[in-house]
Amino acid sequence: MVTGVDGEKAPALQLETLLALGLDQRTAENALVNSKVTANLAAVIAEAGISGCDKSVGNLLYAVATKYPNNALVHRPALINYIVSTKIKSPAQLDAALSFLANVGPEYLDIGKFEEACGVGVVVSIEEIHSTVAEVLKGNMEAILEQRYHINVGSLCGQVRKKHPWGDAKATKDEIEKRLAEILGPKTEADNVKPVKKKKEKPAKVEEKKVAVATAAPPTEEELNPYTIFPQPAENNKVHTEIFFSDGNIWRAHNTKEILEKHLMATGGKVMTRFPPEPNGYLHIGHAKAMFIDFGLAKERNGHCYLRFDDTNPEAEKKEYIDHIQEIVQWMGWEPYKVTYTSDYFQALYEHAVELIRKGLAYVDHQTGEQIKECREKKMDSPWRNRPIEESLQLFEDMRRGMIAEGAATLRMKQDMQNDNKNMADLIAYRIKFTPHPHAGDKWCIYPSYDYAHCMVDSFENITHSLCTLEFDIRRPSYYWLLVALGLYQPHVWEYSRLNISNTVMSKRKLNRLVTEKWVDGWDDPRLLTLAGLRRRGVSATAINSFIRGIGITRSDNSLIRVDRLEYHIREELNKTASRTMVVLHPLKVVITNLEDGKVIDLDGKKWPDAPADDASSYYKVPFSRTVYIEKTDFRLKDSKDYYGLAPGKSALLRYAFPIKCTEVVYGDNPDEIVEIRAEYDPSKTSKPKGVLHWVAEPAPGVEPLKVEIRLFEKLFLSENPAELEDWLGDLNPNSKEIVKGAYAVPSLATAVLGDKFQFERLGYFAVDTDSTPEKLVFNRTVTLRDSYGKAGPK
Repeated sequence: MVTGVDGEKAPALQLETLLALGLDQRTAENALVNSKVTANLAAVIAEAGISGCDKSVGNLLYAVATKYPNNALVHRPALINYIVSTKIKSPAQLDAALSFLANVGPEYLDIGKFEEACGVGVVVSIEEIHSTVAEVLKGNMEAILEQRYHINVGSLCGQVRKKHPWGDAKATKDEIEKRLAEILGPKTEADNVKPVKKKKEKPAKVEEKKVAVATAAPPTEEELNPYTIFPQPAENNKVHTEIFFSDGNIWRAHNTKEILEKHLMATGGKVMTRFPPEPNGYLHIGHAKAMFIDFGLAKERNGHCYLRFDDTNPEAEKKEYIDHIQEIVQWMGWEPYKVTYTSDYFQALYEHAVELIRKGLAYVDHQTGEQIKECREKKMDSPWRNRPIEESLQLFEDMRRGMIAEGAATLRMKQDMQNDNKNMADLIAYRIKFTPHPHAGDKWCIYPSYDYAHCMVDSFENITHSLCTLEFDIRRPSYYWLLVALGLYQPHVWEYSRLNISNTVMSKRKLNRLVTEKWVDGWDDPRLLTLAGLRRRGVSATAINSFIRGIGITRSDNSLIRVDRLEYHIREELNKTASRTMVVLHPLKVVITNLEDGKVIDLDGKKWPDAPADDASSYYKVPFSRTVYIEKTDFRLKDSKDYYGLAPGKSALLRYAFPIKCTEVVYGDNPDEIVEIRAEYDPSKTSKPKGVLHWVAEPAPGVEPLKVEIRLFEKLFLSENPAELEDWLGDLNPNSKEIVKGAYAVPSLATAVLGDKFQFERLGYFAVDTDSTPEKLVFNRTVTLRDSYGKAGPK
């Protein structure tokens, strides 16, 4: 059974019912397999009060069921009456009526203006149509004689329709075709040949251009401003969702004129959003997307965004997490309008729970969690579902006063246990927990659930756009059910796709296991895609936000985005902001035999590739002495054509210094162990070797170069999507972290402090770690120099 606006129930639709409306077989069958169309059709037929009708009327009723604007459902019976009485009898009239009603919404319907807008009572005679057709054809005669039967008849009909929008469309088309036949006579062979579309001429090739320049397509409006997809607060009078009940009832959730006006008065018409994290762990990069949408929309519309802690579960929440979240939101570049807590509203939430019980829409249940789960699966009512209202009120008061044991009772919303949507199966509103609350203290021993509290706090705070990820889509009915039941203001809910990145896990439960079981070194381990981990690794908030903007905020599928794409944005920024320097990870000693002992030559190294010669701040000092160190991997005993490093008898250029040529190899006790190579340098720089090596020298004779610790990170998991694996912990990459303790650096790095970022030439981008001290500098590799993602272009 389906309920119409007047409350009457219509029988379930059958194929015969739709065929009796004059619908063709295929349209009727397609309608019956679409539950939403079926429900709307049943409601329309009930409102029409008919069992059969003319085909033209039936098609208009079908159009009402599929195209009617949700924000004006209160006026649908009136429109249906116009159709059934044939005051509205053409698709053009109906389209005009639907457009008019969409603009009116649930407000007062001015019948005079409505009838004028959709041509009610306007009669266009056949004579008027014939006269206007003759006029239009006369004005297009030159094109008709040139194109003959290839003339666009639809365009001619449109010109007539401009003068007579409510005229008979079929009569117009018939008259045009009749007159064309009279003007042109019988069709010729040429008239029956389909015209060939002219191909656009290609511009002539310009021979002088040797390099093809790719012209990028202009950015779309959404790329320039991704927030254009969101409606304005004043538009929040449309139906948010239709809540279908198993008994055929339909609730159409929308704000009344009075409720919306009160809301707009409270907010001044501003956009109000909220970022609502649970304080039960550290934020990850998925939360960066949520912040970009929540804070970004408010900023773009000159509105406000709350930072609201969804603190309804005191057992999992810690002040550490609250402090971290506030600090990381600031780091990400966002400024909350206010910091609030769901617990700030515990009293109001409790009072509304009492109101629900009084309305017969909530009850105290004594089933265990397992019993509730079983009843939901079997669509069975709780034995206590229909207990007297006064009894539930007393029991709920006992729960509040701590007189009922933990787990012995819950308050459940009385929704729809037979509903196909499990999120309408009498969700739990309150649980008993004898646990002090980090923010509210020990005042409460009953705590609201997320499903109960979230929508109401959105309403309390006058949120205009309640934005969440797609998995909450199925919770829409329960979100609005509660607000409708209590007569509260309803925010506009919009879901976007989750951010899923390869070779990591994003579930807070999994992240918590990695941290608590010490698979990683805390929530800020640089291998994690927590925002604290990314920051410690050396990633900036700017790069993260650039990455988020690049992937968009629409309702796309939950595709897996390769981590390379994030690394691309990190490199793009660090390439512009990280100064260059030199560090050798695995030093191999090189003695320059033709440089006199004790001599040190101070050379200039460039901090930036395009460093101007007259800007001393763009250079750093690099000492060149008799003993230098290169990477072990930059030396081979056997040379080859595709190798540009150093080998016996071969030369290579030391970056910012001189060419050197290997003259001798010194081995250790083990014949495979090379402890030193000897070389000669070319002070005149006349030799031009192809290979260029980074290096570090002793800053003074016998003085060891600056020693630093380097931490190299790889992907934390071997598989692209470890979250899908049953044994996801078994997929951890055993080589995800390498610590190099004996690396050598140029002297200028000795003053590096936390926050400094560098490009170690030929090695990658690095940042000072939090473990670093002046006595022991520690650097994390943020990202390598290799950029396979950028070469292929953004995906």
